[in-house]
Amino acid sequence: MVKATSCGGVVIFRGKILVLYKNIRNKYEGWVLPKGTVEPGEEYKETALREVQEESGVAASVIKYIGKSQYTFNTPEDLVEKEVHWYLMMADSYYSKPQKEEFFYDSGYYKYIEAYHLLKFSNEKQIVERAYEEYTDLKKRNLWGCKKYY
Repeated sequence: MVKATSCGGVVIFRGKILVLYKNIRNKYEGWVLPKGTVEPGEEYKETALREVQEESGVAASVIKYIGKSQYTFNTPEDLVEKEVHWYLMMADSYYSKPQKEEFFYDSGYYKYIEAYHLLKFSNEKQIVERAYEEYTDLKKRNLWGCKKYY
């Protein structure tokens, strides 16, 4: 068994959530959140910001850590046990440009319920649920977008 660690972000702009559409060689891979592998010497928060930027073209700010998800999958060589650390993030515009080199062919910001139903993986749906609860709580307390908070 191989252990792998990734980090990613639930990016929100004006109440909408960023999701990416992945398609490898015309095979539907589904809508996902931006995430990727931690590089040597990199902090988790740095990885999350870098991966969001690389995969979606979005420059985001980390608001807070929202938890981790864990899952396993098979490769031809081994069983991979993956842990993904997630951050709630804020973007400063609706701009996004999917990274074609990583087989992302569409990206966009969607209302919570739309993003939730678009997402392919249940663990990402759970993270979006948690992130959106945090977002609405911060909004209610007039702290969303307040630089003092983060």
